[in-house]
Amino acid sequence: MPQIRPITDLSKTTEISDICHSRREPIFLTKNGYGDLVIMSMETYEVLTEQKPASTPAPRRYSDTDLDALDALWSGLKAASSTESD
Repeated sequence: MPQIRPITDLSKTTEISDICHSRREPIFLTKNGYGDLVIMSMETYEVLTEQKPASTPAPRRYSDTDLDALDALWSGLKAASSTESD
């Protein structure tokens, strides 16, 4: 499941760094309930941006279940954000 965190968590630099390195996938950061930034380790960035030989495993692909959960989370964040601004 993708990590989605509030942008205020950037103050927890060691924790964010540990998550990026251990999970080897991006962390999505939100600001006021909306997607704002994506942060990842340098190793993950290099894997995602380099041309890989056929023997190198592909980066993790998200399943439809992961994407559905992410869509539901974003919808909930948007709904919560819109009720807060009313």
